[in-house]
Amino acid sequence: MSYLTWKLLHIASVIIFLGNITTGLFWAARSHKTRDFSLIASTFDSIIRSDRWFTLPGVIGILISGFMAAINGSLSILGTGWILWSIILFSISGIVFGIWVAPLQREIVSLTRTTDSSEQTWKAYKKIYKKWELWGLVALITPVAALVIMVLKPSLPGL
Repeated sequence: MSYLTWKLLHIASVIIFLGNITTGLFWAARSHKTRDFSLIASTFDSIIRSDRWFTLPGVIGILISGFMAAINGSLSILGTGWILWSIILFSISGIVFGIWVAPLQREIVSLTRTTDSSEQTWKAYKKIYKKWELWGLVALITPVAALVIMVLKPSLPGL
């Protein structure tokens, strides 16, 4: 495949990836406002599923098409600053997702499915949700910053 075809696949993968994680934060915030644990559990269960169906394939698509576009475009992957720093930011997002976001999502589903809706339970849930919201925002901002770098291609140091 040509450089432009790989680039097109890369951009499509980014759209799928960023679109899914952005809408996940949106739907989580909407269900959180209801204080309805069954709706919150359903929402987070759906977010987990959409991560499997869209986020993970988006990640795979971004990586394969990005590396192949760089190779086909004769661009040094680690020597080109805007590529290197985008990879670093994308990696940070993945690490944050794996260490904090995904486990907190599972914890939210577990808590909201198996408990009553007392004020004490709400406080426990809210504490977990606030952590998820913070780490989810980090997991979103870092690839958005990578997108900006990839589009604007600023002069950044490579290796």
